[in-house]
Amino acid sequence: MKSYLFILLVLLTQSIFPQRNILNLRSRIDSLLADSFFDTTQIAVDVYDFTLNEKLYGRNEKFLLRPASNMKILTMSAALVFLGTDYNFTTSLCYTGEIKNGILFGDLYVIGGCDPVFSSKDLDSLAAVVKSLGISEIRGNLIGDVSMMDSLYWGKGWMYDDDCAYLTSLDINANSIGVVVNPRIAGQRADVLLIPQTDFVELNNFSVTVPADSPDTFILEKDWLHHKNILTIRGNVSAKPVPDSLQDTLHTKVYEPQVYFLTLFQEALLNRGISISGKKYFAGAPSYSKDIFSFKRPFAGMVNYINKESYNLGAEMILRALAAKCLGEPATADNGIKMIDSLIALTGLNPNAYRLVDGSGISHYNLISAQLLLKVLKYMYFQKPDLYKILYESFPVAGVDGTLSNRMKGASAQNKVHAKTGTLSGVSCLSGYVTADNGHLLAFSIILQNFTGSSKVGKDYEDKICNILAEYQ
Repeated sequence: MKSYLFILLVLLTQSIFPQRNILNLRSRIDSLLADSFFDTTQIAVDVYDFTLNEKLYGRNEKFLLRPASNMKILTMSAALVFLGTDYNFTTSLCYTGEIKNGILFGDLYVIGGCDPVFSSKDLDSLAAVVKSLGISEIRGNLIGDVSMMDSLYWGKGWMYDDDCAYLTSLDINANSIGVVVNPRIAGQRADVLLIPQTDFVELNNFSVTVPADSPDTFILEKDWLHHKNILTIRGNVSAKPVPDSLQDTLHTKVYEPQVYFLTLFQEALLNRGISISGKKYFAGAPSYSKDIFSFKRPFAGMVNYINKESYNLGAEMILRALAAKCLGEPATADNGIKMIDSLIALTGLNPNAYRLVDGSGISHYNLISAQLLLKVLKYMYFQKPDLYKILYESFPVAGVDGTLSNRMKGASAQNKVHAKTGTLSGVSCLSGYVTADNGHLLAFSIILQNFTGSSKVGKDYEDKICNILAEYQ
């Protein structure tokens, strides 16, 4: 009899205490969300306990809201499922004609493969390959093949002041250029350096070096009106010395990045003593062209960088790669989104209930729910455990790295939250996984929308919710 009562007591304890802890968690979140900030600001929250296999909390979780960079959770999850970790982004070289006595009598083609992290260093390796063939002169043209994707160079609903990268299958240096400004002697113009050094960008320097006790007031201007790659530096540059380690490099996106790629390639060839007598233009490589080299970059190696740094161009190129592999070339955003729709269907939700227009979340046209984000996080955990591990590790860690490196430091959630951030004007999101004090693994999604001012206010509420989840007993 005593044994029976003991077992009954244990069962009742196991049932009562978890429910009490769940009610306490819900009460704490409700109290937080009772703040007057939410009189005018929408918030959606969805939380799930994998250990209990139970929903812990929900508020407005079915509301259609803008996901900002939480859209990358859908894009990267779909890519892990349908593109596969063995997929390679490939940038290729080929030529027509023949090579005689160090001269290529024909055209040199570079074929874009939507590699979003292709850099000047990689480009120099292509130039080195051409040099290794003994070529010192190209009596023909330098031609870019950008046929892998369509000609839409921007996403639907993108805004000019986000300074978004223009899209092409021949990406280089994140389709941007770096600008370093250094002081000289007071009264002289500052020293302005482009990284990489190139004739593709025209630089107008109207800056003035001022005494060390004067503030920096210089600005970098673009020719927005004419869509020209003309940069202008204006204002004062303080003569106060700045250590190289603290020196800022300003980055700005370039127009026509595919032309930027070919220009940098021609300059890299010239630096290796290879001249080109023909023109630079774009056309598909003919079937009879001869292969030289293919530069391959594994998709698996990009996942961490894209999610931790919230790399928009990376997500957009992943979307095009999805489209090209699964539905053929030329790749389009719409076809990439069809593959995300397929993932949504696998979670049991209806993809027609949402609006998706890009892969990065830059667009204000996107409309999804916290419920959808949680469903995808759950799907990856339950149905794709190997891919879940990759996704989990790719998310920024609270107080440690990526876009969460300076958030939740010294708080309960530090190092316990692996989550994707998202920020647009009036939008802040955080979705991912958290390990609670009781050892349970939770999935959560938080979307805030329609607030004014700094996104820090919204982020502070997200962090407080994460601390509550981390303290869950």
